[in-house]
Parts: sequence; C-alpha cells; structure tokens
Amino acid sequence: MSKKLVIVESPSKSKTIEKYLGGGYKVVSSLGHIRDLSTSGKFGLGVDIDNNFKPDYKLIKGKKKLVTDLKKMVKDSDFVYLATDPDREGEAISWHLYDTLGLKDNDYKRIVFNEITKDVILNSFNNARNIDDNLVKSQETRRILDRIIGFRLSKLMQSKTEGKSAGRVQSVALKLIVDREREIQAFNIEKYYEIDAYFDDFDSKLDTYKNKKIEIKTIEEAEKILNELDKVFIIEDIDKKEKEKQSKYPFTTSTMQQEASNKLNFTSKKTMSVAQKLYEGITLKDETVGLITYMRTDSIRMSDEFIKTTYAYIKENYGDNYIGYVKKAKSKDNVQDAHEAIRPTSINRTPESVKEYLTNDEYKLYRMIYYRALASLMKNAKVEATTIILNNNEYRFKTTGQILIFDGYLKVYSDYEDSNDKILPNIEKGNSLEANKVEYSEHETKPPARYTESKLIKEMEELGIGRPSTYAKTIDILKERAYVNVVDKKFIPTEVGFDITDRLQEFFKDIINVKYTKEMEDDLDKIAEGDLVWYKLLDRFYNEFEPKVEVAFKNMEKKAPEETGELCPKCNSPLVIKQSKYGKFVACSNYPECKYIKPNETKKEILEIMVCPHCGGKIVEKTTKKGKTFYGCNNYPKCKTASWDKPTGELCPKCKDILVETKNEIKCINCDYIKE
Repeated sequence: MSKKLVIVESPSKSKTIEKYLGGGYKVVSSLGHIRDLSTSGKFGLGVDIDNNFKPDYKLIKGKKKLVTDLKKMVKDSDFVYLATDPDREGEAISWHLYDTLGLKDNDYKRIVFNEITKDVILNSFNNARNIDDNLVKSQETRRILDRIIGFRLSKLMQSKTEGKSAGRVQSVALKLIVDREREIQAFNIEKYYEIDAYFDDFDSKLDTYKNKKIEIKTIEEAEKILNELDKVFIIEDIDKKEKEKQSKYPFTTSTMQQEASNKLNFTSKKTMSVAQKLYEGITLKDETVGLITYMRTDSIRMSDEFIKTTYAYIKENYGDNYIGYVKKAKSKDNVQDAHEAIRPTSINRTPESVKEYLTNDEYKLYRMIYYRALASLMKNAKVEATTIILNNNEYRFKTTGQILIFDGYLKVYSDYEDSNDKILPNIEKGNSLEANKVEYSEHETKPPARYTESKLIKEMEELGIGRPSTYAKTIDILKERAYVNVVDKKFIPTEVGFDITDRLQEFFKDIINVKYTKEMEDDLDKIAEGDLVWYKLLDRFYNEFEPKVEVAFKNMEKKAPEETGELCPKCNSPLVIKQSKYGKFVACSNYPECKYIKPNETKKEILEIMVCPHCGGKIVEKTTKKGKTFYGCNNYPKCKTASWDKPTGELCPKCKDILVETKNEIKCINCDYIKE
C-alpha cells in the first residue's frame, strides 16, 4: 500500500489532520523551524556578504534526531506534502524542509489551508502547488536583515550602554514610547474652566458666545459670564437625525490583539498563544476540529461559503431584517491578503455549544472572535441623535443625546461596545426652561496618553512598521530587556530605554525611524511579489548601514558607570553601579581584573537546603522573575536540578535522588518512591 507523508509544524495539528486523512497518509510535525542562520562568517552573521549575501544555514540545536527521522520517513514514502502554515514564514519552513530532506520537484507538493476542518483539509490536496520562491526569498531577506541589524547594533549597545539588544523593529517601537514620554514631560499643563447649566432631566454645557467657540482661561472670566446669565434659557434649536452605527470588520491579527487587550485584559503574547490552540484543534464530543481560521492575517476577507451559511444563520435566528452586507476593506498599504480574516470555522459552532470543552481563556477569546465575525455580516445599528441648543443672552449651551432605535449588529456584539445612550426629554423649540443651577468647574489640559499595549499595536500597524504577527514578540522583548516598565497597563521607558534610543538616533536616525522601517516592509512585499531582487535590497541596505556602525563603534562614547563613592575592598578601585537583567548591583570598576561584587544587604540571604546529588553543588532557595519560590542547584545552567516543592534534605532510598515535601506526602522528584 502506498504511503504519503504530510509534514506540518505542530504536533497537535498533526494528530487532528491524520484523523481526517485516514489510511495511506502519515502526518508528522517539524516542530516549527528546523534550520536557522549559522553564526559563522563576518561578524557571525551567517551570510556571505561578498557573495550576494548567500545564507549559511545550520540545524537548530536539538533538531538533528528529528531531521534524521524525517529523512527516513521520506525514504519510506511515495510522496511528500509540505503543509506548514499559510504565510511567508510557513513557506520558508517548507523550503527548509524541501532543501534539508533532499526532496525533488516530482516527489513533493506544497499544500496550504486556512482552517483545520475536514472538508478544507481534504480540498487543500486538490490545490497542491510548488513552493513559492518569492515568498521564501521575502522571508529569508527579512531574517537576514534582522540578523544584520540585530547582531551589529546589539553588540554596539552592549559595548557602549547598559542595554543588551537593538533591532530593526524593536528600536523603532521603543522610540515611539520614548518620544511619547518626552511629549508628556514637555507638556505645559494649563487650567481652563467650563460652565454647565443643570435642568430637571438633563444638563447642558456652554459652547459658544455670539456664535464663536468660547474658551475660559480664568476664574474671573467664568464669574463674569455667570453674572451675565439669566435663570431662564430659550430653546433655540432642536435637531434630530437618524444615524447608522456601522458594524465592525471581522478580526485581523492586529485588531484581535487590540480588542483582547481592551476587553479581556490579555497581553498580545497571551492572545496569540490562546488563538494558536483554537486554530490547531480542540477535542469536542464527537470530533477534533480547529475552531478558528489562521490567526496571522492582515485580511478582512471571508470565504463565500462562510458568508452564505452565516446569512442563513442570521435569518433563522434573528430575522431577515438583521442580514447585513459584506464590507469592503479600505485601501491600505502593506496588507497580505493570502488568507482570510480570523473567524470561526463554522457559524453553527456557537461559543455556548463548545464552552465545556474550552478553558476559560479559550472560551473568552473564541466568543469574541465568533461574535465579531457574526456581527460583521449583520445590519448596521440605527440611532436617533438629538442636539439641543439653548440661548441665554447670546451665550449658547449645547447638549447631545441619542437613543437606539434598531440594534442591528449590537444584538450580538453589545458586550464588546460601550453604550452611550442618553435619552433627552421631549421639549419644543421656542419654549423656555429655568435652570436649577448654573456653575463653573475647573479643569486642566492633559498631556498625550502613554501607550498601552493595545494603542502601541494600533500605532505600529497604522505606521506600517513590522508585521502584526511579530508585534507580540517585539513588545515582549522591550519588557524583557527592561527598556520599558508597565505601570497601570501603560508603557514608561526606563533610563536604559531613553539612553539606547538617544544613542541610536545620534548615529542611525536615517535608519531607525518609522519612514525607513515602513519602506523596508514595502520592499519586502515587492520581493514577495517578484518585483525586487532580494540580494539587491540587502546590498543597498548593507552599504548604507555598515559604515554607520563602524563610525558608531569608533565615536560613540561609552557611558561611564555611576560611582558610589566607595572603594573596592580587594583592589582599592572605585565601586560603581552596574545593571544586569536581574536589576542593579554594585561591583568593582576594575572588572575583569577584579571581580568583586558587593553583597546586597537588602537581598534575602540565600537559603542552602542540601548538597546536590547530581553535581555536588548546593540546592538553594530561588525566586522566579514573578516572585515564585522554587529550589534549584547553584551550578545552573550546568546542572538543571530543580523542584517547586521544598527538599527535605534526604535522598531517595531507591534512586538516591532528592525527596521533596508536598502538601500530602514526601516523594522522590525522579522515581515513584513515596515515603510512608
């Protein structure tokens, strides 16, 4: 019997797909990338700069056995299908598999699918094709660019600052945060005043005087106006208009991350992790199926089949008058429309029907994705907006309100939108009203708001820097490197973040900026479309970039560490404050000749539990970055012995490993021994 081999990226995905395909197919996982650029050659870039930037690839550590097994499977198979993710990175992974496994053009095909459902998987084999070399070259060029910029600038930062890394996109994102913080610091707060009139059923705000917008800067001005007002107001105008409140587009990667941040309090990293699980497959009562389409997309397009079944669902559950229309995307640069928007794979698979099979986070995200896609195909909501103008000695007060007259898409999406309904009384033009009180209130102008994760993602997308699929990783790096602190969900740059941004702008302002980064994304798109030769882009970039790096290494001043005023007890050199990823510490300025580090008196004394049975080191109490206590060997990373449970100080009588104490028992961390 002939055997066909299908290679996907994820193990969980492989199990689901193998069930769909049945006998004759073996589905295995590459566990993501199998190769990456080496660190050989000039500057350790892994590319031959003098030979059209030819990349030098090596197997990723730990993948050797996997590749050996895959080669054997290929040899035992009659045909190979490469079924990695349907984006540029997935295309590149397929090419690496093709190249590493020694496949030939007549014994393989590339298949792609946007959702993991039986019909779509089976149909993907009818549209099998060859690997798209342009997509591969675009992704390969991105990787080489990021390697060149990342390696060269990171080394520069490490030698001149307390920072650890810089990058093509991360440094531009950091600059946005730093620039915003400087706007806030430079902002001049000014006081201003507002005047409100309060009636039985509503209140109204002073808007104009003699038909000109009014600004009140002082208390004296506010009091003067109050003295010129009567108690009686004339209803000068009532304007009622019916307006439509448009339903939203279905989710793209970026808008999903923004909405999950705002409504579910998810970080972008968490959102993508949960979405990945929903895409790869959930085991329900009678089947294992992907609940959503591929979660890395710029597109708002949805399949005709999904639209058709959703219209039928809307008609059956809400009525004909709720059926909307397919909204067309606004013209936008830098959009990859290779696959669909993020939507449920079946509109009939409601969140409530699958809730018992999902974790709480999976349910929350699936529910939001489901109702967003459903709402996008429902009719716009309608509101009656009312504006009332009141006249008092040519001071005109304005109040607005609206009432919902047709809920439309809000029938299903109201949980994710703030309601601003305000019902105004039924009054007539020309009548007069007496205010209960009229008074002024003091306010201050506010500086621009700091970026939240949601707002930063929105800004990056609108500016065209990076790709939505990489926003989560970019933001994570800024946090990990301690370039920003997150306070009340807002990004505040650290001293190191300011310093790195300033140094890069001093020497690389022509490259580390929004315009250059967006143009680079546009050029990568041109490579994907076959309109630009990949190595010509790299050559042009490198010839501009590398001379700037060499100048920076030569001329950028190294930041002198701050002296504490104390002398080293070992060599009498000044002690200075240094920075590590774990925080600041005091050490000798004569490093590496003198390696003295001053003990931190405020730090908890290290608690030694016992001798490590594996290496002779000490098992000590440690703390994770999030403050959680665990117990591990002080010879880490050479010795990786560790446990969340506290060791008793005894060894297991069976295997001589460590005994630990849990809530209910004392047991071995290695074997099945439980102490009686």
